[in-house]
Amino acid sequence: MKPKVFIARPIPQEAIDIVAERCDYRIWDKKEPIPRDLLLAQLADADGLVTFGGRVDREMLAHAPRLKVVSNISVGYNNFDLPEMKRRKVLGTHTPHVLDDTVADMVIALMLAAARRITELDAMVKAGQWQKGADFDLYGVDVHHATLGIIGMGRIGEAVAKRARFGFSMDVLYTNRRRRPDAEQAVGATFVSLPELLRRADFIVVLVPLTEETYHLIGEAQFAAMKDSAIFVNVSRGKTVDEEALYRALSSGAIRAAGLDVFEREPVAPDNPLLRLKNVVTVPHIGSATAKTRLEMAKAAARSVVAGVHGERPLYVVPELQELL
Repeated sequence: MKPKVFIARPIPQEAIDIVAERCDYRIWDKKEPIPRDLLLAQLADADGLVTFGGRVDREMLAHAPRLKVVSNISVGYNNFDLPEMKRRKVLGTHTPHVLDDTVADMVIALMLAAARRITELDAMVKAGQWQKGADFDLYGVDVHHATLGIIGMGRIGEAVAKRARFGFSMDVLYTNRRRRPDAEQAVGATFVSLPELLRRADFIVVLVPLTEETYHLIGEAQFAAMKDSAIFVNVSRGKTVDEEALYRALSSGAIRAAGLDVFEREPVAPDNPLLRLKNVVTVPHIGSATAKTRLEMAKAAARSVVAGVHGERPLYVVPELQELL
C-alpha cells in the first residue's frame, strides 16, 4: 500500500506528478485556503502533508496520528510548532536555495521603487497630475554608490549583497548571528554591529527568520538610530518589525521611505495606516512569486514529502528537527 499524502493547496502538475509516482494523494484544488475543519479531517489517515505556511500546531498534529512529515513550500517555517513536532517525531521540511535569487531581485526592486518614488509618481501620472517637468518636489535619491546595510546575511542576504556591490557599486555592511568571512571575501561586505549598521546605512534590509529573538527586532529605538534619509526594506517576516513604530518613523520624517513585502498581519488590513503613506511601497508577500521559482519550490516540497513518507532522508529538513533523522 502506498503512503498517503495530502496537498493543502493547488500546486503545479509537475509537482503533483512527483508525489503521484510513489504515493496516493488528495489535493485541495481551490484558490481559497482550505477550512481548518476540512484540513483536520483530511489528515486523519495522512502520512505526509504539503502546505504553504499553514499552521502546524498541537491541535493539527493531534488529528494526524500517522503523520511523518510536513513539507512547507516556503523557506520560512515559523508556522511550525517545533517542540510539538519534535515530541511527535514529525519531520518538517522547507524549500531554501531555489528562491534566493528571486527574492534578492525583489529586494533590489523595492529599494529602487522607494528611492525613485516609482509607485507614488506612477499614481500621479495616471491621475493626470503631471503638468510640468521634473521639479525638485519629484526628485528621488540615488541607489548607486550608497551604503547598504543587511540584517541577516544568509543565502538571500549574500545574493542581495552581490547585486548591490557589483550592480550598483554600493558599500555593503552586514550584521548576523555569526560572522561570514566567505561572504566578506565574495562581495566585499563589512561585518558591523547592529547599532553601527543602523547609524551608517542609507538602505537597510531585514532578512532574518522570525523567532522569539527576532520578534520586533526593529522598533522605536532602531528607527530613531537610522539616518533621516534612510530607506527601510522588509522582505523577511512582518513580525520582525514593530509596524506602529515604523508608521511613526515614516510619518514624522524620522526615515525617508520604506519598501514592504510583508506585514504583521497578512493579508494586510485595509485600514493599516502604512497604506495611506506615499513614501511606502507595498507588495503582497510575493518575494519568491515568479512562475519558475514557485514551480521549483513546489517540486522541492514534493520531493521532500515523498522521501519523508518512505523513510528516506529529505533534502531540506529544518535545522531544529534534523535530530529526528
